[in-house]
Amino acid sequence: MFDLRRFKDNIACITPSGEHLPYGGLQELSESIRSRLEPHRLVFCLCGNTIESLAGYVSFVDNDDATLMLDSHMEPAAFRTLFDTYRPRYVWAPEAFAVPDGAESVLAENGYVLWEFAANDTPVNENLSVLLTTSGSTGSPKLVRLSKMNLESNARSIAEYLHITSDERPVTGLPMYYSFGLSVVNSHLLMGATLLLTPASYIEREFWQFANDNGFTSFSGVPYTYEIMKKLKLWKLPMPTLRTLTQAGGKLSNELLQFFIEKYEPQGVKFYLMYGQTEATARMSYLDPAYGVTKLGSIGKGIPGGTLSLVDDEGRVIEEADNVGELVYEGPNVSLGYAECAADLMKGDENRGVLHTGDLAYRDEDGFYFIAGRKKRFLKLFGNRVSLDYVEHLLKDRLKECACVGDDSRLIVYTTDTDHNDEEIIDFLVRRTKIVRTVFSIRHIDRLPRSETGKILYKALSVD
Repeated sequence: MFDLRRFKDNIACITPSGEHLPYGGLQELSESIRSRLEPHRLVFCLCGNTIESLAGYVSFVDNDDATLMLDSHMEPAAFRTLFDTYRPRYVWAPEAFAVPDGAESVLAENGYVLWEFAANDTPVNENLSVLLTTSGSTGSPKLVRLSKMNLESNARSIAEYLHITSDERPVTGLPMYYSFGLSVVNSHLLMGATLLLTPASYIEREFWQFANDNGFTSFSGVPYTYEIMKKLKLWKLPMPTLRTLTQAGGKLSNELLQFFIEKYEPQGVKFYLMYGQTEATARMSYLDPAYGVTKLGSIGKGIPGGTLSLVDDEGRVIEEADNVGELVYEGPNVSLGYAECAADLMKGDENRGVLHTGDLAYRDEDGFYFIAGRKKRFLKLFGNRVSLDYVEHLLKDRLKECACVGDDSRLIVYTTDTDHNDEEIIDFLVRRTKIVRTVFSIRHIDRLPRSETGKILYKALSVD
């Protein structure tokens, strides 16, 4: 997938230590790793935003291995669950990472080790290329199966609508094991651009110093990223070379989106709001920055090569504007399906290019799509169908941070806010939903549980 020789004299990546690795050097490093591998084997890649992680990933993809991308700092127990479930032939990990017994070191490279487990020979489908976790927990045994075609088609679509060229220099604010972060890597490597690889967090001054020192042109984040950027006033930092901001990984509030557009647009920076799921490799739609204000809150239209549509509860296509239905995406980036055990790695393409997203949405008269909520995030309270996402939306002006959960007998609002009156909040919900107050309760919590990428982990909130 990666024709690194085409850009051999371009700089592939820069690190905080000052290393400038050309594409030719990345090719040599990846070939060194690849020379120790048998093709079509299962590999666990324990990665961070480092040259060694990048070289390992490139070599595994080019070797037609099936590669599970994991956090190099993941909990040992979570790693062991995945290891025992899938039995990889190889593990590429930092030398300090404790791998299970039975491993043989076949390569050591700048603090990374390629471990081989000769006794493990889990068969993998010839079209399987990358495996990604589906939830906030990188130890979840449920994985998304992606082909090389999925990866390349999505990367090329992203490169097209973001106008990525070899002059781009994205700074890695997202982890490589996360579908959004990996798509940044793929779309820029395909175009010969320069990745600014840093393990530092965007909340650290060192991150932005490194980015500015090396002329970064783009930054990508999830909604939580931009929430923190506003709270810490990071937008006030000088960013003279920045040209593009992108956001995916969940719904960004209209207030925040408008805030960042107003702050950055006068500086010539374009803000791309995007929508995607790991099950579609990374992205399915984007909102052209020209419509950032006039279509505020929209996820835009389908990416190049992809198509969005809406269906009702009977599966019939909805043609009319402003009618809510399930959002369906079709395109070559739709994953092959899921894996929950080793035998699933031999499965073929179960989705056949069609993904029922589980999101409810509507389309306006101009063809722009808007998310209305999750299909499964509904309660039926006293016969009334209530969207938990909609209730959160209602409360956004009254609570700084909240998460709604429940069952068909109650709706619980978890909040970190203390500067409000619980009874007034419940009164407001009763007025807006027309449901009796006995179903509502407010619970205070020090911190909402979130995934590594900032998404709220609703399953961690009790409904008892």
